[in-house]
Amino acid sequence: MAYKYPNRIPFYKFLLQSSAIAKNPIPYHRNWFDTVGDSFAVKSPLYGHVILSRDANLAKHVFQKKHKKYHKSKIQSRFLSKYVGYGLLTSNGTYWLTQRRLIQPAFHKKKIEKLVAIIDKAIREDVETIQTNKTVDLYAIMNVLAFKVVAKSLFNYSAKAETLKRLQDIIEQLQVFIVKEIRQPHKKIWYKLKGEIHYHMKLVKESRTIIETIITERRQSTATHDDLLDMLLNATYEDGSHMTNEQLIDEILILFVAGHETTANALTFTLTLLAKHPETLLKVKSEVQNLSCSTPLEALSGLQYTKQCINESLRLYPPAWITDRVNIEDDTIEDYHLKKGTMIGISIYEMHRNSKYWKDPDDFKPERFKENMKTYAQYYMPFGAGPRLCIGNSFAIYEMTLALKHIIERFDISTSVGAIKCNPLITLKPVDVTMTFITRN
Repeated sequence: MAYKYPNRIPFYKFLLQSSAIAKNPIPYHRNWFDTVGDSFAVKSPLYGHVILSRDANLAKHVFQKKHKKYHKSKIQSRFLSKYVGYGLLTSNGTYWLTQRRLIQPAFHKKKIEKLVAIIDKAIREDVETIQTNKTVDLYAIMNVLAFKVVAKSLFNYSAKAETLKRLQDIIEQLQVFIVKEIRQPHKKIWYKLKGEIHYHMKLVKESRTIIETIITERRQSTATHDDLLDMLLNATYEDGSHMTNEQLIDEILILFVAGHETTANALTFTLTLLAKHPETLLKVKSEVQNLSCSTPLEALSGLQYTKQCINESLRLYPPAWITDRVNIEDDTIEDYHLKKGTMIGISIYEMHRNSKYWKDPDDFKPERFKENMKTYAQYYMPFGAGPRLCIGNSFAIYEMTLALKHIIERFDISTSVGAIKCNPLITLKPVDVTMTFITRN
């Protein structure tokens, strides 16, 4: 059978606009999708055959139906892993499956529920420090909040605040450089000559040393901390062995990268959308004020409309806005017959705004999630889909819901932001979002 691909975009069009695409590929993706169709292909001299798609059937095929035929690309399994470690996010095949089975119990819903009190306390303490009656950088505030929640849940603050702050700074620097290197691989020699690669690899070493120190201290401790690190240290493989320090460092680094920034992004977008939609904000405020519960876990079950707002925000601004796979053998998807080694990029951002699946796709309408979530399962994938569904999805929803609860019950919020701008790095980051918090009497 001859190979057959979606409609092609000539590679020179990418090359001519490479600098602009590197800064923000989303407008270019949207233009090509609208012009060519829900999937298009390009033949790259660097990556070979590449497909970009916002088609839900193709996504389901790759993520679920034939997931064993599709691995993370070298961009993630080799390139990204040298900066953030070879863990759940970046590994493939048997090793990934072994790690997933080992770590999954620590993120079981019942286990995460035990962490809810820790999460809630960390959020409450941080919300109390928010500056009021002045315009502030919203993302900076949410970033600190989310980082503290991950640190508290993961380490139960067994590290000094300045140490964790340094780890946060390193992770942010690494992400910016990783994206630059991925999008402009032809400049790799230039980055090397300038010393940028050497500098960022030093940061990687420093971050791993910080985490190893925390692990070593915990191994020597006889106390019980009831946090994720305890769970990971106690997790055993089938042969009764435990993760090595190197494996723990890999997984913890990825938990920090994937666990704090995605949540900070999502909270920033959600609060901004609420501030820009007063009627929706009023409904959330009413729900929060009418809660009759005594524990954070009970509060979570009562904040159904708040969760709808989070779901709708994640639809419009999915933190993991794009993800890729490569087929490890020839495969047929509907009318296409793809050669082994084809890279497929699934644009979650564009799928979530595809008018084929969503009515008024660019509008903020939380009510659409009042229906059973299974209605949208085919084309709603803020946490991915299939066996590689984000392991921390329940943790993230709990954290975001409780954060909104504490913020909305304490403050009136407003923003003068017009059109919401975002920067698609490894995650989808909000840009220039400011907010005013006014203490409610």
